[in-house]
Amino acid sequence: MGLVVVGTKYNYLQKLLAFFSFIIFVFFYTLVNAYVIPGPHLLELMIEKLGRVKSLLISQKLSLYDVSPEKNIVELRETLKYNFPEEFRSDIQSENAKRIYVFSSGIALTIIDNKIVSNTETRFDCYKDVMLYRSRILLQNRLSILGVDVSVSSLGRFKDKIAYVIGAEYPDEAVSQLWLDKNTFQPVRWIIIDKENKSNRDVLEIRYGDWKHTNKAWYPMHIEFYHNDTLVREIYADKIKVNPSFSEELFDIEYLKSTYLNRGSVEQDEEDSQGLSDIQKTIKEFKKLYE
Repeated sequence: MGLVVVGTKYNYLQKLLAFFSFIIFVFFYTLVNAYVIPGPHLLELMIEKLGRVKSLLISQKLSLYDVSPEKNIVELRETLKYNFPEEFRSDIQSENAKRIYVFSSGIALTIIDNKIVSNTETRFDCYKDVMLYRSRILLQNRLSILGVDVSVSSLGRFKDKIAYVIGAEYPDEAVSQLWLDKNTFQPVRWIIIDKENKSNRDVLEIRYGDWKHTNKAWYPMHIEFYHNDTLVREIYADKIKVNPSFSEELFDIEYLKSTYLNRGSVEQDEEDSQGLSDIQKTIKEFKKLYE
């Protein structure tokens, strides 16, 4: 009889110990997995992953998809110059025209056929920001200007992979947000909401993929642009040169303004583009390259 009582107590203690062990395991597992790296630190990790280089020269093919009934596809060759941490230049030479876009210290300038046509930027121009700003403070400020609340971060799932979400509590996609791969900290998507367009849904989603490592620098060889879930633009990079030397004049906004014609064309362009969304303005601008 005594042996039965002792055996029963032993079994009870075993079950009790197993129960508390399970509770402790669940508690610590939940605690560890509930922790999400803060947004500013995620940006720091992302910048470190991209590599500490001085400049990049990128050669790429830009495809523009016409969403009109004609469904035309326009392909252009484009050369990018990144002069870190906040100077960028794009050059496109088509059969009909030449386009220069420069972004320096938060100021933009677009030149087509030796004439200044715009001193503003669109959301399409923002894709380069996550590669350009190799300073956490500069990138954080830039994202804040574009509507991303860096103080908010969460874990989400995209294409069956876990990712960090900066700017939103997953699965909320109603606000601007930047997604980073959980393992590599490389950008995978950037959702930019046009808050000014209150009457219609206006969402631009930029997706980054096929990351390539070249001489201590990472760069996405494939970038997609979706406007309201429709693919409207695509980029395939094919050549990367790390740490090339650039003349400062290439990024000097004031120098470019003094070199190209003419200030009045900017005012005329802005007047002609009144009432158009930034997506429509971009389409209008690029048509000048192939019409």
